[in-house]
Amino acid sequence: MPNTPMKAVIPAAGLGTRFLPATKAMPKEMLPVVDKPAIQYVVEEATQAGIDDILIIIGRNKNNLSNHFDSVPELEDNLRNKGDEDKLAKVQASSELADIHFVRQGEPKGLGHAVLRAKAHVGSSSFVVMLGDDLIDERDPLLTTMIAEHERTGATVVALMEVDPEHIHMYGAAAVEETGTDGIVRVTGLVEKPSKEDAPSNLAVIGRYVLTPSVFEILARTEPGKGGEIQLTDALQELAADPDGPGVHGVVFSGRRYDTGDRVDYIKAIVQLAADRDDLGPELRPWFKEFAAKL
Repeated sequence: MPNTPMKAVIPAAGLGTRFLPATKAMPKEMLPVVDKPAIQYVVEEATQAGIDDILIIIGRNKNNLSNHFDSVPELEDNLRNKGDEDKLAKVQASSELADIHFVRQGEPKGLGHAVLRAKAHVGSSSFVVMLGDDLIDERDPLLTTMIAEHERTGATVVALMEVDPEHIHMYGAAAVEETGTDGIVRVTGLVEKPSKEDAPSNLAVIGRYVLTPSVFEILARTEPGKGGEIQLTDALQELAADPDGPGVHGVVFSGRRYDTGDRVDYIKAIVQLAADRDDLGPELRPWFKEFAAKL
């Protein structure tokens, strides 16, 4: 397949109820992870994979998201007049990352419905979907591998990661078979949030997808599934079962992933990322050891 530029879609219309009251007036995607909002890490990941056209699906009370990626002339002038070039560069970086667009989901009818709202913007090309709850460490590339696999085979590609079987009920679980390529599997079935006993494997679908435009037709006729929502997993299951199509492949990821969708894991993500930073780690790491010794 030709190596054509892709667009990225970032669904960000969820209510963030697990983080109330912090998310009563602030989108969960704007919660800071060290000193950047979570969604900025996701946008940066897309741009590092060569994507510069990004659509963010938003809902009610999500204006902070668009504000973050806008320029703020009065703040920039203030920092410039103070000679604070370091902070000025950080403020400008978020508004210069990519060509970012926004569309409202209207009602929170599930991930599948959010992806369907991207149809007009995406058009007839393959595209990437990135969930903001999963932050992928920039030192462990994932998206570029997924795009390369799609361009090689034409298949829909999902990111998979081994998880503790006790936690598989929090994810979509994949039934797979080997392809002969290290780290690449063929997905033969998907189950949304199964019990440990019903899960086909402990390979969980994490929040990165490379989708073909055929997914829109499937989503348009997909009935609400688990939780009364239109599930992207149901559409992927249909693509995986199509004997005449290129199928669904999985890239098994074993790198560093930070889950910010859960309060405890969100805190762990901040600690891990801060400890690895050159400007914060040298002071924080000894303190972490002292603090842990007192517990």
